[in-house]
Amino acid sequence: MNGYLIAGVIIVLIVLLLATNKKLVETLKNIYKIEELRKRIAYTLGLLLVFRLGCFVVIPGIDPNTLGEGSALADQMNSNTLLGLLDVFSGGAFANAAILALGVMPYITASIIIQLLGMMVPAVQKLQKEGESGRRKLNQWTRLLTIGVLCIQAPAYVANLYREMPQAFVYGGTIYFYAYATVILIAGTLFTMWLGERITDKGIGNGVSMIIMIGIVARLPQALLAEFTARVSTSTGSLIMFVVEIALLFMVFLVSIAVLQAVRKIPVQYAKRIIGNKQYGGVRQYIPLKLNAANVMPIIFAQALVMIPALIPGLQATFANIQGFWYNFTLAVLVIAFTYFYTAIIINPQMMADDMKRNGGFIPGVKPGKQTVSYIDTIMTRITLPGSIFLALVAIMPGLAMKFLGVQQQFAYFYGGTSLLIMVGVVLDTLKQIESYLLMRHYDGLMKTGRIQGRY
Repeated sequence: MNGYLIAGVIIVLIVLLLATNKKLVETLKNIYKIEELRKRIAYTLGLLLVFRLGCFVVIPGIDPNTLGEGSALADQMNSNTLLGLLDVFSGGAFANAAILALGVMPYITASIIIQLLGMMVPAVQKLQKEGESGRRKLNQWTRLLTIGVLCIQAPAYVANLYREMPQAFVYGGTIYFYAYATVILIAGTLFTMWLGERITDKGIGNGVSMIIMIGIVARLPQALLAEFTARVSTSTGSLIMFVVEIALLFMVFLVSIAVLQAVRKIPVQYAKRIIGNKQYGGVRQYIPLKLNAANVMPIIFAQALVMIPALIPGLQATFANIQGFWYNFTLAVLVIAFTYFYTAIIINPQMMADDMKRNGGFIPGVKPGKQTVSYIDTIMTRITLPGSIFLALVAIMPGLAMKFLGVQQQFAYFYGGTSLLIMVGVVLDTLKQIESYLLMRHYDGLMKTGRIQGRY
């Protein structure tokens, strides 16, 4: 009860601090004045509320009294890094044995598989280049593949639940209940996907990303409260250390925003063309190359590979420990390697050079053709190095926070990894969409300058 009181006081203080910001209050009033934006935000919040309610609806036939803190399933979440991460992404539904326990992660897995197939299979590459029709076909394949992934993950989840907590099964672990629970979990993930598509079409932001982010953010108050309680109650902890942790977390968020928004601008000059009485071209533009073009994908791939040795009996003690040297070293090396690999896939210097040549553009001081390709490739190689090192540090930050600061595992996830980058990336993308609505109606944006820095 005291914990909820403290959380309530913190929320009230945050609201009061925000209310004193006149610029923010004025911006919120402008948002309310735009009817379309107001309806989209309300629609998004309504569907996100439906998702959060679904995270607490336990699978029928599972005793909810056996779940929660102190249960065998909760202990497994705390001891297993992969399962704990899945629980964070699902907003606690994974540990609650909810109908939405698997969330959108099977869909994300299917999307990654389709992307990898696009690199190796010519038929998939052809569909990727066909525009809207190809995109619809790939989306259909992704949905079908999602069902295939669910047919594997859903029974595995039920089997793991029965192994850890057989007493929670009211009707026992019969084959009929396995089939019944599997169908419910598949339907829950498909419903979550539908919510994401509705948010994308009629709401604000990317629906699937918003659902993942709201699941992560939903665990923040609980993790923050647990960390506060641990610091105050233990003899080694203190309130000062808790304040230091919050300050470090704030700095990590600021650095992450700066790196995600950082770009290297390559100047491009277009030749003058006179058609009739009008002059076209002759202006200088820029090609923005992001410092972190790969975004969160290298961390996802690296974590998936690191989990493979953790399944081998002889290597479990080494690679299942998030604070261990070899776990963090291997993860950092894989993140750096995958950053270069993924950047090379999504950034094509040859295509960029051909587009410039076709439109009469050139980089000042660089000849069109092979020299332009080599110049762009060199620039990307140089800026990818600090981007990959940053991603590696972000990936191992939770382990470092736990080892050197004594941060609890639940709260440590917010110091780095996919959780941090997803939160920052989704929030920035949503703010850009809201800002575009404001600027179209000649209102000031969300920032003091009227623009979100880093958008070009």
